[in-house]
Amino acid sequence: MLVVTTDGLPGYRIHAVLGEVVISLPRTRNAFAEGVKSLRGGRFDPAASQHLLRWRTEAIEYLRAAARQRGANAVIGMRFDHREVGTTWMELCAYGTAVVVSPLTESGE
Repeated sequence: MLVVTTDGLPGYRIHAVLGEVVISLPRTRNAFAEGVKSLRGGRFDPAASQHLLRWRTEAIEYLRAAARQRGANAVIGMRFDHREVGTTWMELCAYGTAVVVSPLTESGE
């Protein structure tokens, strides 16, 4: 399933817009805190980067599953958002528009 940040899919025709899909991943800040200890002073920490990348990858996979449940075969306009929930939790959201698409033929149809 294609998941893109663009509002359209060049080379594909959108047959149906099925609506917004949203997923929410709560995460404890403690899981992330171990990886960010060395971020003080602006230093890059590969462990922190790996946590963020893994969480975003998980969010996209859950978004794909939510879109599939609605009958979609693609998600357009995908975005991430996050917020702190209290002092020990954070929420990572992924959202976009579930659509049904098909590839265009060489003649453009």
